[in-house]
Amino acid sequence: TRSRAVPASGSARTSDGKPNFSGIWQAINEAHWDLQAHEARAGAVTEPGVYPTYEFARVPAAPVLALGAAAGVPGSLGVIEGDGEIPYKPEAAAIKKENAANWIDRDPELKCYLPGIPRAVYMPYPFQIVQSTNKIQMAFTFANAARTIHLDKVEGPPDDTYMGHSVGHWEGDTLVVDVTGFNGKNWFDRAGNFHSASLHLVERFTPIHRDAIRYEVTIEDPETFTRPWRIAMPLYRRLEPNVQLIEYPCIEFAEEFLYGHVRKKQLVKRWEGETMIIDVTRKVPPGDRFFEWYRK
Repeated sequence: TRSRAVPASGSARTSDGKPNFSGIWQAINEAHWDLQAHEARAGAVTEPGVYPTYEFARVPAAPVLALGAAAGVPGSLGVIEGDGEIPYKPEAAAIKKENAANWIDRDPELKCYLPGIPRAVYMPYPFQIVQSTNKIQMAFTFANAARTIHLDKVEGPPDDTYMGHSVGHWEGDTLVVDVTGFNGKNWFDRAGNFHSASLHLVERFTPIHRDAIRYEVTIEDPETFTRPWRIAMPLYRRLEPNVQLIEYPCIEFAEEFLYGHVRKKQLVKRWEGETMIIDVTRKVPPGDRFFEWYRK
């Protein structure tokens, strides 16, 4: 068995005395689905269900209905510090609501776009940190995404990007990263929470012990939010003896979703312009007593 966790002061360190974050890490929470506190619910809905006063008792959208419980959203206490709310401007709050209602059509993740920061950090997949004295490289499972945190002076790229431009420095044992240069095409989660190209992040990575990091992000975007706000969560080291990143080339799964409408021989029921129309038919196994009882 592994020994009991040791204090941060006993964590592994690099040759220059800084905490060594090299390894494979993963967030274990529900922020990927929704940063805010929420009850369990369907992934996407179309109309009120049998309890119209209960916000989440609704009929799921057809593609979600076809996946059953696998498309559900697990409940969460949320990861937003303070009052737990995202301080949207009124016009941005309206866009967020539209995003949530049209999640399947709008979420960049479903199209296999690069996830952006901070979303890449708390997606339900591991990521790897490789650390040197002047660079920290992060490689993410999803979409083969990657980022470099520059600990030396490096000019930003000429164009904005999905992953932004990251410049870091140390404050004691805490790695502080300033991130700018976003293209504004990312979301924070599957709930439709979004930002503009004016997003500015300050990340803080603080060792809790050798196998856990406290991850905090201060989020500022004057085009979208009325004030800065912050999320926080632990990141855990993957401890399997043979742990490694397994490639997730998701573009292969999104290809039909993105370009299927131009296929000569259609693979889905039908397309209306660039909209995929999916009919859902449930087949009940013969002699399914539970289904017969439920139907009565």
